[in-house]
Amino acid sequence: MSTAPSSHPDGEILTRRDGAVFVIGLNRPAKLNGFTPKMLKELAAAYTAFEADGEARVAVLYAEGPHFTAGLDLPKVAPLMGEKDLLAAPGQIDPCNNVPPFRSKPVVVAVQGITFTIGIELMLAADVVIAASDCRFSQLEVKRGIMATGGATIRMVERAGWGNAMRYLLTGDEFDVATALRLGFVQEVTEPGGQFAAAMRMAQRIAAQAPLAVAATLRNARLAVDHGPAAAVADFRPTQMALMQTEDVKEGVASFVERRTAAFTGR
Repeated sequence: MSTAPSSHPDGEILTRRDGAVFVIGLNRPAKLNGFTPKMLKELAAAYTAFEADGEARVAVLYAEGPHFTAGLDLPKVAPLMGEKDLLAAPGQIDPCNNVPPFRSKPVVVAVQGITFTIGIELMLAADVVIAASDCRFSQLEVKRGIMATGGATIRMVERAGWGNAMRYLLTGDEFDVATALRLGFVQEVTEPGGQFAAAMRMAQRIAAQAPLAVAATLRNARLAVDHGPAAAVADFRPTQMALMQTEDVKEGVASFVERRTAAFTGR
Protein backbone atom coordinates (compact mmCIF):
# COMPACT_ATOMS: atom_id res chain seq x y z
CA MET A 1 0.00 0.00 0.00
CA SER A 2 1.44 3.36 -0.91
CA THR A 3 0.32 6.95 -1.14
CA ALA A 4 1.94 10.37 -1.07
CA PRO A 5 3.59 11.14 2.30
CA SER A 6 1.58 13.38 4.55
CA SER A 7 2.39 17.04 4.14
CA HIS A 8 1.13 17.80 7.64
CA PRO A 9 3.97 17.83 10.18
CA ASP A 10 1.74 16.07 12.72
CA GLY A 11 0.71 13.36 10.28
CA GLU A 12 -2.74 12.12 9.40
CA ILE A 13 -4.98 9.08 9.42
CA LEU A 14 -6.20 7.93 6.01
CA THR A 15 -9.54 6.19 5.52
CA ARG A 16 -11.31 4.60 2.59
CA ARG A 17 -13.64 1.71 1.97
CA ASP A 18 -12.81 -1.16 -0.38
CA GLY A 19 -16.05 -3.07 -0.76
CA ALA A 20 -16.94 -4.34 2.72
CA VAL A 21 -13.44 -3.57 4.07
CA PHE A 22 -12.84 -0.26 5.85
CA VAL A 23 -9.17 0.64 5.38
CA ILE A 24 -7.40 2.81 7.98
CA GLY A 25 -3.85 4.05 7.39
CA LEU A 26 -1.21 5.69 9.58
CA ASN A 27 0.47 8.36 7.47
CA ARG A 28 3.52 10.04 8.94
CA PRO A 29 6.30 7.93 7.44
CA ALA A 30 8.98 10.62 7.67
CA LYS A 31 8.69 10.35 11.46
CA LEU A 32 8.29 6.55 11.55
CA ASN A 33 4.55 7.09 11.97
CA GLY A 34 5.12 8.41 15.48
CA PHE A 35 1.73 9.25 16.96
CA THR A 36 0.90 12.89 17.62
CA PRO A 37 -2.22 14.10 19.46
CA LYS A 38 -3.73 14.88 16.05
CA MET A 39 -3.20 11.31 14.86
CA LEU A 40 -4.62 9.84 18.07
CA LYS A 41 -7.78 11.89 17.67
CA GLU A 42 -8.10 11.02 14.00
CA LEU A 43 -7.57 7.31 14.68
CA ALA A 44 -10.43 7.27 17.19
CA ALA A 45 -12.58 9.11 14.66
CA ALA A 46 -11.67 6.53 12.01
CA TYR A 47 -12.60 3.58 14.25
CA THR A 48 -15.85 5.34 15.12
CA ALA A 49 -16.62 5.90 11.43
CA PHE A 50 -15.93 2.21 10.77
CA GLU A 51 -18.34 1.16 13.50
CA ALA A 52 -21.03 3.46 12.10
CA ASP A 53 -20.58 2.40 8.46
CA GLY A 54 -23.34 -0.09 7.72
CA GLU A 55 -21.58 -1.34 4.60
CA ALA A 56 -18.26 -2.03 6.35
CA ARG A 57 -17.97 -5.53 7.83
CA VAL A 58 -14.29 -5.55 8.81
CA ALA A 59 -11.43 -3.04 9.04
CA VAL A 60 -7.76 -3.25 8.09
CA LEU A 61 -5.29 -1.03 9.95
CA TYR A 62 -1.97 -0.50 8.18
CA ALA A 63 0.84 2.06 7.98
CA GLU A 64 2.49 3.91 5.13
CA GLY A 65 6.26 3.60 4.74
CA PRO A 66 8.73 0.94 5.92
CA HIS A 67 7.65 1.05 9.59
CA PHE A 68 4.34 0.61 11.38
CA THR A 69 5.02 3.06 14.19
CA ALA A 70 7.83 4.08 16.53
CA GLY A 71 5.13 4.72 19.15
CA LEU A 72 4.01 7.99 20.69
CA ASP A 73 5.83 11.16 19.72
CA LEU A 74 6.60 11.88 23.38
CA PRO A 75 7.57 15.58 23.08
CA LYS A 76 4.15 16.23 21.55
CA VAL A 77 2.11 13.75 23.60
CA ALA A 78 3.81 13.96 27.03
CA PRO A 79 2.02 17.21 28.03
CA LEU A 80 -1.28 15.35 27.57
CA MET A 81 -0.29 12.17 29.43
CA GLY A 82 -2.85 11.27 32.03
CA GLU A 83 -5.70 13.02 30.25
CA LYS A 84 -8.81 10.88 30.38
CA ASP A 85 -9.71 11.30 26.72
CA LEU A 86 -6.24 11.00 25.18
CA LEU A 87 -7.10 7.94 23.06
CA ALA A 88 -10.80 8.59 22.45
CA ALA A 89 -13.37 11.23 23.33
CA PRO A 90 -16.57 10.19 25.10
CA GLY A 91 -18.83 8.30 22.71
CA GLN A 92 -16.01 7.41 20.33
CA ILE A 93 -14.57 3.95 19.74
CA ASP A 94 -11.28 3.49 21.60
CA PRO A 95 -8.80 1.92 19.13
CA CYS A 96 -7.11 0.21 22.07
CA ASN A 97 -10.46 -1.31 23.07
CA ASN A 98 -10.16 -0.45 26.75
CA VAL A 99 -13.25 1.69 27.44
CA PRO A 100 -16.80 1.65 26.06
CA PRO A 101 -18.36 1.96 23.62
CA PHE A 102 -16.66 -1.11 22.18
CA ARG A 103 -16.58 -1.87 18.48
CA SER A 104 -18.77 -4.76 17.33
CA LYS A 105 -16.89 -5.59 14.12
CA PRO A 106 -13.46 -7.19 13.61
CA VAL A 107 -10.16 -5.47 12.88
CA VAL A 108 -7.16 -6.97 11.07
CA VAL A 109 -3.79 -5.23 11.51
CA ALA A 110 -0.85 -5.31 9.08
CA VAL A 111 2.51 -4.39 10.65
CA GLN A 112 6.05 -4.00 9.35
CA GLY A 113 9.43 -2.76 10.47
CA ILE A 114 9.53 -0.86 13.75
CA THR A 115 6.39 -1.61 15.76
CA PHE A 116 6.81 -0.13 19.21
CA THR A 117 4.62 0.68 22.24
CA ILE A 118 1.17 1.77 21.02
CA GLY A 119 1.79 -0.21 17.84
CA ILE A 120 1.84 -3.43 19.87
CA GLU A 121 -1.18 -2.29 21.88
CA LEU A 122 -3.16 -1.64 18.69
CA MET A 123 -2.20 -5.14 17.52
CA LEU A 124 -3.30 -6.76 20.77
CA ALA A 125 -6.56 -4.80 20.80
CA ALA A 126 -7.38 -6.03 17.29
CA ASP A 127 -8.49 -9.52 16.27
CA VAL A 128 -5.97 -10.81 13.72
CA VAL A 129 -2.42 -9.57 13.06
CA ILE A 130 -0.39 -10.07 9.89
CA ALA A 131 3.28 -9.17 10.34
CA ALA A 132 6.15 -8.73 7.90
CA SER A 133 9.22 -10.78 8.73
CA ASP A 134 11.27 -7.60 9.25
CA CYS A 135 9.25 -6.47 12.27
CA ARG A 136 11.01 -5.20 15.38
CA PHE A 137 8.81 -5.09 18.46
CA SER A 138 9.34 -3.34 21.79
CA GLN A 139 7.06 -2.32 24.65
CA LEU A 140 9.67 0.13 25.86
CA GLU A 141 7.77 2.51 28.15
CA VAL A 142 9.89 1.57 31.17
CA LYS A 143 12.92 2.92 29.29
CA ARG A 144 11.20 6.33 29.23
CA GLY A 145 10.06 6.37 32.85
CA ILE A 146 6.40 5.68 32.09
CA MET A 147 4.03 2.71 32.00
CA ALA A 148 2.18 1.18 29.08
CA THR A 149 -1.44 2.34 29.41
CA GLY A 150 -2.97 1.19 26.11
CA GLY A 151 -3.60 -2.36 27.28
CA ALA A 152 -0.20 -4.10 27.00
CA THR A 153 -0.02 -4.88 30.73
CA ILE A 154 -3.30 -6.77 30.37
CA ARG A 155 -3.19 -8.37 26.93
CA MET A 156 0.46 -9.40 26.84
CA VAL A 157 -0.22 -11.40 30.01
CA GLU A 158 -3.44 -12.86 28.52
CA ARG A 159 -1.68 -13.98 25.35
CA ALA A 160 1.78 -14.97 26.55
CA GLY A 161 1.45 -15.76 30.24
CA TRP A 162 2.93 -13.86 33.18
CA GLY A 163 6.61 -14.66 32.80
CA ASN A 164 6.73 -14.22 29.05
CA ALA A 165 4.93 -10.88 29.30
CA MET A 166 7.07 -9.57 32.14
CA ARG A 167 10.21 -10.60 30.26
CA TYR A 168 9.49 -7.79 27.79
CA LEU A 169 7.30 -5.38 29.76
CA LEU A 170 9.86 -4.96 32.55
CA THR A 171 12.93 -4.67 30.33
CA GLY A 172 11.65 -2.90 27.23
CA ASP A 173 13.82 -5.32 25.23
CA GLU A 174 13.18 -5.77 21.54
CA PHE A 175 11.82 -9.05 20.18
CA ASP A 176 11.47 -10.36 16.65
CA VAL A 177 8.56 -11.67 14.61
CA ALA A 178 9.32 -15.31 15.45
CA THR A 179 8.95 -14.47 19.15
CA ALA A 180 5.77 -12.49 18.49
CA LEU A 181 4.33 -15.45 16.61
CA ARG A 182 5.29 -17.87 19.38
CA LEU A 183 3.71 -15.65 22.06
CA GLY A 184 0.46 -15.28 20.13
CA PHE A 185 0.82 -11.58 19.35
CA VAL A 186 0.93 -12.31 15.60
CA GLN A 187 -1.10 -14.84 13.61
CA GLU A 188 0.63 -14.84 10.21
CA VAL A 189 4.03 -13.78 8.87
CA THR A 190 4.73 -12.57 5.31
CA GLU A 191 7.70 -11.33 3.37
CA PRO A 192 8.31 -7.58 3.84
CA GLY A 193 5.87 -5.70 1.64
CA GLY A 194 3.34 -8.51 1.59
CA GLN A 195 1.62 -7.77 4.88
CA PHE A 196 -1.03 -5.37 3.57
CA ALA A 197 -2.20 -7.68 0.78
CA ALA A 198 -2.31 -10.60 3.22
CA ALA A 199 -4.34 -8.52 5.68
CA MET A 200 -6.77 -7.54 2.95
CA ARG A 201 -7.19 -11.19 1.95
CA MET A 202 -7.90 -12.11 5.56
CA ALA A 203 -10.36 -9.23 5.91
CA GLN A 204 -12.18 -10.25 2.73
CA ARG A 205 -12.49 -13.81 4.04
CA ILE A 206 -14.02 -12.48 7.26
CA ALA A 207 -16.29 -10.11 5.33
CA ALA A 208 -17.66 -13.03 3.32
CA GLN A 209 -19.09 -14.64 6.46
CA ALA A 210 -22.43 -13.85 8.10
CA PRO A 211 -21.97 -10.41 9.73
CA LEU A 212 -24.35 -10.99 12.63
CA ALA A 213 -22.69 -14.31 13.43
CA VAL A 214 -19.25 -12.70 13.26
CA ALA A 215 -20.34 -9.94 15.64
CA ALA A 216 -21.93 -12.48 18.00
CA THR A 217 -18.76 -14.58 17.99
CA LEU A 218 -16.62 -11.55 18.83
CA ARG A 219 -18.98 -10.48 21.59
CA ASN A 220 -19.13 -13.92 23.18
CA ALA A 221 -15.36 -14.37 23.13
CA ARG A 222 -14.89 -10.96 24.77
CA LEU A 223 -17.53 -11.85 27.33
CA ALA A 224 -15.46 -14.89 28.30
CA VAL A 225 -12.26 -12.85 28.57
CA ASP A 226 -13.86 -10.04 30.57
CA HIS A 227 -16.31 -11.97 32.76
CA GLY A 228 -15.23 -15.60 32.63
CA PRO A 229 -16.35 -18.74 30.79
CA ALA A 230 -19.61 -19.05 32.74
CA ALA A 231 -20.82 -15.71 31.42
CA ALA A 232 -20.05 -16.76 27.86
CA VAL A 233 -21.76 -20.12 28.32
CA ALA A 234 -24.88 -18.40 29.68
CA ASP A 235 -24.93 -16.33 26.51
CA PHE A 236 -24.77 -19.33 24.14
CA ARG A 237 -28.44 -20.22 23.95
CA PRO A 238 -30.06 -16.76 23.79
CA THR A 239 -27.57 -15.60 21.17
CA GLN A 240 -27.97 -18.74 19.08
CA MET A 241 -31.76 -18.51 19.26
CA ALA A 242 -31.61 -14.91 18.08
CA LEU A 243 -29.30 -15.82 15.20
CA MET A 244 -31.64 -18.65 14.18
CA GLN A 245 -34.30 -16.05 13.38
CA THR A 246 -32.13 -14.19 10.88
CA GLU A 247 -32.25 -14.27 7.10
CA ASP A 248 -28.54 -15.10 7.10
CA VAL A 249 -29.22 -18.48 8.73
CA LYS A 250 -31.72 -19.30 6.00
CA GLU A 251 -29.15 -18.27 3.41
CA GLY A 252 -26.46 -20.31 5.13
CA VAL A 253 -28.62 -23.44 5.08
CA ALA A 254 -29.72 -22.84 1.48
CA SER A 255 -26.15 -22.37 0.31
CA PHE A 256 -25.18 -25.64 2.02
CA VAL A 257 -28.03 -27.55 0.38
CA GLU A 258 -27.42 -25.96 -3.02
CA ARG A 259 -23.63 -26.32 -2.73
CA ARG A 260 -22.88 -22.68 -3.47
CA THR A 261 -21.19 -19.76 -1.78
CA ALA A 262 -23.50 -17.96 0.61
CA ALA A 263 -24.42 -14.32 -0.01
CA PHE A 264 -25.01 -12.92 3.45
CA THR A 265 -26.78 -9.58 3.97
CA GLY A 266 -26.45 -9.07 7.71
CA ARG A 267 -30.17 -9.41 8.29
